[in-house]
Amino acid sequence: MSITAGSRPDGTRPPAAVEEPTAAVAAAVTKARVPRKAGKAGKIPFRVRLRRDRTLILMTLPVILLLLLFNYVPLLGNVVAFQDYDPYISSNGVTAIFHSPWVGVEQFSRMIDDPLFWGAAKNTIVLFVLQLVLFFPIPIALALLINSVIRPRVRAVAQAIMYLPHFFSWVLVVTVFQQIFGGAGIIAQTLEDHGWSGFDLMTNADLFKYLVTAQAVWKDAGWGIIVFLAALAAVSTDLYEAAAMDGAGRWRRMWHVTLPALRPVIALLLVLRVGDALSVGFEQFLLQRDAVGVGASEVLDTYVWNMGIQNGDFSYAAAVGLVKGVIGICLVLGANKFAHLLGEQGVYQK
Repeated sequence: MSITAGSRPDGTRPPAAVEEPTAAVAAAVTKARVPRKAGKAGKIPFRVRLRRDRTLILMTLPVILLLLLFNYVPLLGNVVAFQDYDPYISSNGVTAIFHSPWVGVEQFSRMIDDPLFWGAAKNTIVLFVLQLVLFFPIPIALALLINSVIRPRVRAVAQAIMYLPHFFSWVLVVTVFQQIFGGAGIIAQTLEDHGWSGFDLMTNADLFKYLVTAQAVWKDAGWGIIVFLAALAAVSTDLYEAAAMDGAGRWRRMWHVTLPALRPVIALLLVLRVGDALSVGFEQFLLQRDAVGVGASEVLDTYVWNMGIQNGDFSYAAAVGLVKGVIGICLVLGANKFAHLLGEQGVYQK
């Protein structure tokens, strides 16, 4: 039996070889796979993204309107910082802006020469540094503590107890501290029953900065753990199991797994806190102003209120507020740049 060329020994022919696609066919297939609406470098056109995200945009419109109405439109009023503004020069306060005389940077010169301003600025900076050192780490520690609790019911009860003071007004917070640390409070009465006297922490000007820091910790530390708990919930349990299999104890797992997961959140909140350095509070200090005196309780927010509302010097108060806002922006940009140097994203990417 003869075997023809290209045939198998059993006389059958092998299947025909699959031809490779030509370059034209490959190009046509690649072109067909690319969406027609995709722009350069695969970017989706703005019109397509607008139609795709129209529901989310409609949901954010009320928030955007509120921000424009209450945060950005009032910025136009900063023009009075360069005027000798008199609200009674016209029929209403808005039209009075167009009739008030311009004084240039005179209000800023007054601010530099005012010793009360520098006293308020000093108290603000001292309180910010103190709260940054004593207050900022506490929510992180509480979040780590709650995250280590295994029983969900115990964790839920602990979170509810820590959240509760956040919903109290500053009037109630100051009242609670007055009933505990005041001259007629529980501690003072207990000491008097045992022969001691003269305890009144609420009127001690030297310890006032520590008192307001303790009040802020009691009121808002529990609320501050929410962001950190959300970041910890995103950490995969496989990382903890792998670290435990490698022999890492509880502290090692916290140092090498938990804290690196919190690092981006810590950097973001730290940048925001530094940007808000000159806003340490208003109502809290105003309520305790008479108890400790102006020298200990005057901060920039209360100083602006005192000069603008009580004394009616609106132009000078606007100048102080404008300087405060500009410094805050510079602090945010500087802190965010420092976060980039540490390898973190911060408020915005590079």
